Amino acid sequence: MTQAPSTPPIGLIIIGDEILSGKRADKHLPKTIELLAERGLQLAYADYVGDSPERITATLARAFASGDVVFSCGGIGATPDDHTRQCAARALGQDLVLHPQAQALIRERMQDTAKEQGVPYEPDRPDNIHRLNMGVFPSSAQIIPNPYNKIPGFSCAGSGGGMVHFVPGFPVMAWPMIAWVLDTHYPHLFKREAWMEKSVVVYGAMEATLTPLMETLEQEHPGIKVFSLPSVDHPQHGRHIELGVKGAPEAVHQAYPALLAGLAGFGVSLGPELVRS
Repeated sequence: MTQAPSTPPIGLIIIGDEILSGKRADKHLPKTIELLAERGLQLAYADYVGDSPERITATLARAFASGDVVFSCGGIGATPDDHTRQCAARALGQDLVLHPQAQALIRERMQDTAKEQGVPYEPDRPDNIHRLNMGVFPSSAQIIPNPYNKIPGFSCAGSGGGMVHFVPGFPVMAWPMIAWVLDTHYPHLFKREAWMEKSVVVYGAMEATLTPLMETLEQEHPGIKVFSLPSVDHPQHGRHIELGVKGAPEAVHQAYPALLAGLAGFGVSLGPELVRS
């Protein structure tokens, strides 16, 4: 799935000790890939960061300076191990302020909760005042609506052109918020044109040997990408390489026969062909 040169790289930052310790398995990476693919986009990279303010700040500073579109999942709550909001402000060199719209949404959520529990809403109760910290963002922040419980996320732009969108770590909240950001701010980047990839299982070859063929194919067929996926213990094919081309269908139909012709010169055995679109 190719992207136009003007499409900025899209990155993902996943924050939390629980991921790096193995207490929880990350679900954000595959879901973000899925959400992007539905819109004809691709993820360029992903960073995993524990609950270290210094590392979070450094990671966010790079994102703000990158010119990329970046989604950051986790750490925007108001407990002692949540550092993302503070680190974002530090990376931007901005003050933390209570966002007026976030404040209104959080108060609305607290009123809803009190009504559900059948108790009076007490805005000045210490725990309710503390909850407002979830709306304390860098001064330039714009909110991201949260359809699950109204507690918003936020977006900030860096001086280097990087745009970072901060969502909670809970998938039930994060995923619709990421989808909203994409559909609201980036529909002009969506690529809906036809795409396909075609590949063949190759036995008895090494990637280094096939690299010149791969380079030649990309030079002679602009617009396609050649990919190589080696496997050493596949349950069906054993040691093999899946070698293929991907791009617009017309370009793939031209490049794939050249790939097969090139492989004929290596004396390798070929297995099943695979087509995905």
